[in-house]
Amino acid sequence: MLFLEKNMLSRLSDHFHTWAKGRLILSVFAALVLFMVITLPLLGLIYPAADEMVSLDDPIFYTAEETFSIVESWDDGGRIYQLWFHLTWDFIFPILGFLFVGLSTSWLLQRGFRPGSKLQRLNLLALGSVFDLLENICLVSMIVVYPAQPVVVAWLKTIFTMSKYGFMISIILVVLIGLVTAAMNRFRVQEASMIDGQESQRTGSGEC
Repeated sequence: MLFLEKNMLSRLSDHFHTWAKGRLILSVFAALVLFMVITLPLLGLIYPAADEMVSLDDPIFYTAEETFSIVESWDDGGRIYQLWFHLTWDFIFPILGFLFVGLSTSWLLQRGFRPGSKLQRLNLLALGSVFDLLENICLVSMIVVYPAQPVVVAWLKTIFTMSKYGFMISIILVVLIGLVTAAMNRFRVQEASMIDGQESQRTGSGEC
């Protein structure tokens, strides 16, 4: 099972590296920006009081009691807005973010490090979007069952939120490192060294 999971992650990383072309990255980025520019103003029109609501998406460590207090502070219209927001907008955005982070970090890593480097797998940090989706599931669940207060779900929501922002910080660091190393290499795709090639041949011979 562990081997299969590692193999799946390796394949995902390799796919990102294969797809990391300038045009595709720009297309995903354009879709991300266009999505935000069009939908965010519409959300404000649908529920004008949204800006005044306390958000559970912020990088704040809320206890279960604090989380329930915030959900209770929303009126019925606010809870309905939050429900549909996390089922629609906050579902599409993490998916687009996953694609953009995976592709853009792959593009930088290809120009910052050699193909055989384990650092090439850092593009898998894009999987941090999974925690955003899990956070949304917890939020939706708490709104649906309100006024019930599932303590476990509230704590899971906090864990997923903190994990999401932890991944975001890691991604920012990887992008900065990638930019510096890629710039040092004049943004040229790095080729495998002779040592990497010899090791690959030995591995291939061993498998035969």
